[in-house]
Amino acid sequence: MEIRVLRYFLTVAREESITKAAEVLHITQPTLSRQLAQMEDELGVKLFERGTRRISLTNEGILLRRRAEEIVSLVDKTEAELNEQEEIIDGTITVGCGESLAVQKLPELIRSFREKYPLVTYDIYTATADLVKEQMDKGLVDIGLLLEPVNVENYEYIRLDIKERYVALMRPDDPLAEKEYVTAKDLADKPIILPRRNSIKNEIANWFGGCYKNLNVLFTSNLATNGAIMVSNGLGYSLAVEGSVSLWDKNKIVTRPLYPEISVGSVIAWKRSQPFSPAATRFIGHMRKSLSDPLE
Repeated sequence: MEIRVLRYFLTVAREESITKAAEVLHITQPTLSRQLAQMEDELGVKLFERGTRRISLTNEGILLRRRAEEIVSLVDKTEAELNEQEEIIDGTITVGCGESLAVQKLPELIRSFREKYPLVTYDIYTATADLVKEQMDKGLVDIGLLLEPVNVENYEYIRLDIKERYVALMRPDDPLAEKEYVTAKDLADKPIILPRRNSIKNEIANWFGGCYKNLNVLFTSNLATNGAIMVSNGLGYSLAVEGSVSLWDKNKIVTRPLYPEISVGSVIAWKRSQPFSPAATRFIGHMRKSLSDPLE
C-alpha cells in the first residue's frame, strides 16, 4: 500500500463520499474510485459499503482506518523530523501524560527549554500510562509522564520526587463528605467508578480486600474527568489520584483520602535506543540536567 493511497482512503472515510473526497483531494472521481478498487483487490477485502447517499466503512475498513491513521501520523512525524535543521532547532515534541500531580513538572521544564529553543512547539497527548506507552512504542509519542505502577523495562526514565494519594470523589452534599477519610467499608455498598487500568484496579482490589468481589462497579473510566461528571450527577463515587482534581469546582466535587492510604509515584520516560528528532534529543538532555532525581 502506498501512503498516498492511504491518504485517499482516509479522506473518503472522513467525507463519506467519493465525490466530496475527490474535490478535497483535487483529483477526478474515476481516478479515486479506481485507486480504492485497486486497494480492495490488493488487500482481498471489502472496505466500503456503498449506499445511495453516502458510503460507510465495513468492519475491515474500520480496522484499516485505525491503522492508516497511525501510519500516516508516523510518516508525517518522521518527515517533519527529517526536515529539521541542526542549526535552528524547531519542530514538535510530543509528550504523553495522564491527569496527575506530576504534570505540574512540565510547565517549568518547557519554560526553561523555550529560553534556548523558542521555535520548538509541543503536542500534549492525554491518556493513561498504558496508552501513552503504546504510542511511545509506535514512535508517535517522544516522552511519557507515566503514573505508576508501570513497567519501564524497555525505557530510560527519571523517577520524580512526587507522591500522590488516591481519593474518593463525591458530591459536597454527600454524607461521606462529612468524614475526614473513607474506608473500604464506607464504599462497600456504594456504586463505584474505578480507573480502567488493570494495574490500578489490582491495587484497589487489594485495598478493598474481601469487599471487592461484591463491589458495585457501575463504571470504569480511563481519565478522571469523565468519572467526575458521573459523580456530579449523583451516579456514584469515583476513585482517582488527587492531582487530577486540583482545578475542579469544589462546589460540585469534593474529595476524601482513602484509609489506609494508597499512594503512587510517577516517572518521566522515553524509549531506550530510539532515534529522536534534534528537538526531542535536546529536551531529554534538558530533563536530565533539570530534574535532580537520579536516573534509574
